[in-house]
Formats: sequence, C-alpha cells, structure tokens
Amino acid sequence: MLTTFGSFVLFLRGMVTRTERFRVLWNRTIDEAILIGVDSVFIVSIVSAFIGAVTCVQIAYNLTNPLIPQSTIGYMVREMTILELAPTITSIVLAGKVGSSIAGGLGTMRITEQISALEVMGINSTSYLVLPRILAALLMFPMLVIMAMLLSIMGGYLAGTLTGVMTAQDYIEGIRTDFIPYNILFALIKAVVFAFLVSGISSFKGYFTTGGALEVGAASTGAVTNSIIAILIADFALAALLL
Repeated sequence: MLTTFGSFVLFLRGMVTRTERFRVLWNRTIDEAILIGVDSVFIVSIVSAFIGAVTCVQIAYNLTNPLIPQSTIGYMVREMTILELAPTITSIVLAGKVGSSIAGGLGTMRITEQISALEVMGINSTSYLVLPRILAALLMFPMLVIMAMLLSIMGGYLAGTLTGVMTAQDYIEGIRTDFIPYNILFALIKAVVFAFLVSGISSFKGYFTTGGALEVGAASTGAVTNSIIAILIADFALAALLL
C-alpha cells in the first residue's frame, strides 16, 4: 500500500512539472470538461431528482407523530440533500461514469503505445493527458453537485405535493427553516475533494495499465472500486473535521 501511495504521489508530482503551455492546457481542459460535466448532466439529473423524491416520501411515511409539524419533512430533505446525498451520491455516480471512462481511455492509450509516442516526441504525457482531466473534474464536480441539490429539493417538493403527503406551503416553510449557509460551502468542499480523488485515482490506474484489453477492463473496474472507497473514507474524514 505504501509503495502504491508513493507511486501515486510521484505520479502527481510529474504531472505538475514541465507542464504544457497555457493555451494547450486550457483547450484540453475545456474538452475534458465537456466529457466529464456536460455529458453527465442527464444521469445526475435523474438520480438526484428521484433521490429527493424518495427521501421525501420515506420521511413522510415514518413521520407519524401529530406533534411534529409537516414542515419538518422539507427541513430534513434539505439537510440530507445538502450535507450528504447531493455531494456523495453524485460523486459515486460520477466515479462509475467518469472514473471508468478516464481509466479506460488512458489504459487504451497505454497498451496501444500512444503514451509512449508522446514521450518520444518530448511531451510530458502526464501533464498533457492527466492534468486537464483533473482540472476539468475540479471544475465540473461542484457545478454538478449544485445542480443535484436543486433537483433533489425540487424532486422532494413534487413528490410531497403530488402524492398528497404534505402541502406546498409546509414544504417551502421546511426548506427555509434554520438554514445554515456554511452547509453549502461544506458540500462544495466535499465535491472538490471527491473530484480530485475520482480523477486522480482513475488516471493513475489507467496510466499504468499493462497488458491488453482484459487488463484495461480490470483497470477500469479497479478505478471505480478504489474511487468509491476513497470517497467514503474522505466523506467521514471531512465530516469529522469540518462539522
């Protein structure tokens, strides 16, 4: 484990030394941002909206005490969404979609010797291939998390009002009760950390792939598994440190 961690640190160090020109890095980052962010909007929208809807319905099912106001449902949906569901579940979904794509793409380039060709031409392959992916993830993950927050709360609103478990006024009152702005910042900090973990681990697994097509598939699977484990560990660590 220590050997792997050391290799990962050296991998990151090589990525930020002798970087490409700003124009090249900018263009590559924008291209990767489209692949990571724009192409993930649909799946993130579907997952976040239904998570908010299910959360609202299940909280209403368990909240049977007549002494507890119905607005508590909206309050709990908001807190669960901002603090945990939006950043963590979105990042886990993106670990499966984006992480496997990054690992598979770099692994294919490695076994077809495209990375070796870049190095022969004097190009820092880690800076040219990996750094734009990490920068794009750091840029797009928080945006997707903000979108997930909004859609999840809207999903809870629609589920609560359409099923008749609560009124729209109660839900809105709940999501406006005791709001703490720091929770938004905390969720965005988690999104940035998760973005780095997913993109960095996936790039590392893909970049050092050896063998053939079977090993590329194994690298993609390993990237997703390791990224999800890292997200869960970081989720606990950040909650313990920042809350």
